[in-house]
Amino acid sequence: MKLKKIVSVLLAAACVFSLAACGSKESSEDSSEKETLVMATNAEFPPYEYHEGDDIVGIDAEIAAAIAEKLGMELKIEDMAFDSIIPAVTAGKADIGVAGMTVTEDRLESVNFSDTYATATQVVIVKEDSDITGPDDLAGKTVGVQLGTTGDIYASDIEDATVEQYNKGFEAVQALTQGKIDAVIIDGEPAKEFVKEAEGLKILDEAFTEEEYAIAIAKDNTDLEEKINDALGELKDSGKLDEIIAKYIKADAE
Repeated sequence: MKLKKIVSVLLAAACVFSLAACGSKESSEDSSEKETLVMATNAEFPPYEYHEGDDIVGIDAEIAAAIAEKLGMELKIEDMAFDSIIPAVTAGKADIGVAGMTVTEDRLESVNFSDTYATATQVVIVKEDSDITGPDDLAGKTVGVQLGTTGDIYASDIEDATVEQYNKGFEAVQALTQGKIDAVIIDGEPAKEFVKEAEGLKILDEAFTEEEYAIAIAKDNTDLEEKINDALGELKDSGKLDEIIAKYIKADAE
């Protein structure tokens, strides 16, 4: 009887130890690997991200999906206000921020950025009969921008300008068509889409700024940053990155 009890105790102890070891292993795996890659974006920025029915599509959505595939993960896109994206990444509510986001010194204080995946320009939209012919003419004017974007940041440097902030880019363009503001500063590709859909507007020939887009990642998530940069490198080398961009920006591809 004593021998049986001793064997039973030893077996029970072994099972407990085994379960504890397995639990630690699973916990470790769960903390270092995620099956879902959560992308925060603002889907009001065609052709980089926009709604098509119930789906969010565009350049950024396809690039993120291609990265997720290379990482063996499933992409989940969370749509939110543009100025909520970096807070979502820093709080761990999203793994990455991909939203036609420019690398700036202010943003680098909160997050790290991947390698550049696209270049872009900030442009000025005005009415066709406007007396504004270049960025220098914006001094003293009322300028519309999308809240939290680089257009918003750079507009504050325009001498004596009144800057009107809007939650969405098309809201700024709508205000321009209604005569509430004199101009809109926004990224070049979305500008083309907005002007195409609105009558009586044009894009000035001279760009307001030139900039680079990259993916925002939490500062403490250097492992994910390295993996994303590796995936981006593979997408560039294979030509897949250019293929995705050309699919949406046909004028540049022709």
